[in-house]
Amino acid sequence: MPYITYNGKNIHYQVDGLGKPIIMLNGIMMSVKSWEPFREEFSKNHQLIRLDFIDQGQSDSSDIAYDLTYQADIIYELIKHLKLEKIVLVGISYGGEVALKFSLKYQNYIDRLIIFNSVSYTTKTLAQTGHSWNKFASEKDALSYYEATIPVIYSKAYHEIKQEWMTKRKEALIQGPFSDENFLKRMISLTNSSESYDIRPNLNEILVPTLIVGSEEDSLTPLVHQRLLHKNIKNSRLVILPGVGHASMYEVPELFSMIVLGYTNSKLTYTI
Repeated sequence: MPYITYNGKNIHYQVDGLGKPIIMLNGIMMSVKSWEPFREEFSKNHQLIRLDFIDQGQSDSSDIAYDLTYQADIIYELIKHLKLEKIVLVGISYGGEVALKFSLKYQNYIDRLIIFNSVSYTTKTLAQTGHSWNKFASEKDALSYYEATIPVIYSKAYHEIKQEWMTKRKEALIQGPFSDENFLKRMISLTNSSESYDIRPNLNEILVPTLIVGSEEDSLTPLVHQRLLHKNIKNSRLVILPGVGHASMYEVPELFSMIVLGYTNSKLTYTI
């Protein structure tokens, strides 16, 4: 199982396939395993690289407070370790925000940037949402933690279509990771890491070709935020997914794949 070491901590990563490197960045509760349904398609003609941030999946837990720059620096260490020159960087939600942070510090490594369901700063509403998550996590209240974190990421239509699956998933999460004290501690650290996030003054410094994707029914990171990213990142395009919630990769996996691979492989770029 491959690892790199960063600040004395083991960071887990996975590489599949050959070709143009695509680095996929997890949302806050995701891990390398979350991308498994996409592995075969994405690694067929590309080098698919996945990693668990600190406090995620099979990476170590942190014993210090950190912010999103820390996670961005982990990506840089992985790029150096793999001897990569240019990458396509894809991030969803928390991972998209880390990708934006990375872009501001290590832009010369990026060929294309693809951001799903992300924001340029942590709003008061998002901060309050994180505080409620942490409250239930610190109280080890698995049911309340589930109700606060999971239903909000899906659209109403997806809830209706996937009722049976949602019920089974609820039971599995409550009896599994949401009752695991170590998992909850890690989620608190991850949630806290985005508290001070705000790159609005620096968005115009991102010059690489960028695709921003938002979802019509995303109540966690509404479209106003993707529009703000698009307005301030010069060489960007905006795609809006109708009838989709925050967890777009799960709701419309075929569109997610088409968007990522299409933008990765296109020889046409939008420039100003």
